[in-house]
Amino acid sequence: MRVIFLSPRYPNEMRQFTRGLAEVGVEVLGVGDGHPDPELRRYLSDYLEVPSLTDEDDLIRRIHGWLRGRSVDRILANWEPLVLTAARLNEMFGLPGMSVDTVRGFRDKQLMKERVAAAGVRVPKSSRARSIDDVRRALEETGYPAIIKPISGAGSADTFRVDSPDALADILPQLRHVAEASCEEFIQGQEFTYDTVCIQGKPVYESVTQYLPNALEMRSQEWVSPIMLSVRDMTQPHIARGVELGRRALAALNMGDGMTHMEWFLKPDGEVVFGEIACRPGGACVVDLMNYTGDVDLFREWARSVCWHAFEVSTERKYNVGIVFKRAKGQGRITAITGLAQFYDRYRNHIVEDTLLRPGAQRRDWKATLLSDGYIIVRHPVWQTARDMAIDAATDIQLYAS
Repeated sequence: MRVIFLSPRYPNEMRQFTRGLAEVGVEVLGVGDGHPDPELRRYLSDYLEVPSLTDEDDLIRRIHGWLRGRSVDRILANWEPLVLTAARLNEMFGLPGMSVDTVRGFRDKQLMKERVAAAGVRVPKSSRARSIDDVRRALEETGYPAIIKPISGAGSADTFRVDSPDALADILPQLRHVAEASCEEFIQGQEFTYDTVCIQGKPVYESVTQYLPNALEMRSQEWVSPIMLSVRDMTQPHIARGVELGRRALAALNMGDGMTHMEWFLKPDGEVVFGEIACRPGGACVVDLMNYTGDVDLFREWARSVCWHAFEVSTERKYNVGIVFKRAKGQGRITAITGLAQFYDRYRNHIVEDTLLRPGAQRRDWKATLLSDGYIIVRHPVWQTARDMAIDAATDIQLYAS
């Protein structure tokens, strides 16, 4: 099988999906806006370097010319800005894959909510805004607090909580570059994800992860050490309700083959509320958490599922897995780490990955990447133990920069 994979270099986890394709026997034709290094190149049979992946018309023309005289079986993308481009290319070449209309239902947050709500799923009250006046009218109807986010955004980028008209005046200048926004009811509650690998719309692998704190707080407060904690026991009543919510959302949006990433809320009264869903894998190491939860390789199984409608690993969940992202205090280069040696003394047998920046490394922009200044991953079969370890990493380990 010959497959075009868009953007195999970026984001970084796309390298793993490229590897997964090659390891299940796929001939991978990569298309990206930079040059692949030797490690990535060994998984590619050919590569087209383009000036920009965001100029869709130019990208499609270049791919069309590059393929002249050759056939391909699939065109795939797992990076949010390119999933619609892949759908357009598949339609153009008459290849299998979800239609442009189906993918638009995942990309357009307002359309997404309308389609999911029509299937009887509880969604936040929301409306589309194309101007400042639209935003003001929408929030008059929604009330405060409210959430404003880009219609076609990814993650929590350019997402704001608005608590009053005065706060809105401060936020609006930060949204000038956003063509369309979704203005929606603020849902108070614990935030979880529902992640899947799907074959012909049916989940063959499901996972739930809790955000501590909620995603918006993770992205807006520098002092926070964000935690994502995968759930081993999916039979718990409140978790099972979230899984059922996710399955109904997939059906409502006519999901096809691939990975999905949904966010949902558990309110204090026990109600579960849909947040949003994407027809691509979660970022910020979500797939790594899923892999560590069951000792599997979902980068490879995703490839097998989208190419041959097969899934060959166990779905047994062995561990609760926590990832803790750290942000240094200060700016510049990392000068010290405290608490890490003691953390290793306590939990060494349960630490599965450590990418924390060491002294001498340049601190990263925490607003640009949730990966921040590195992370540590722990796991344990008992939920409370895994949670306690993650919280200890968040509170006891400190990085300093100057």
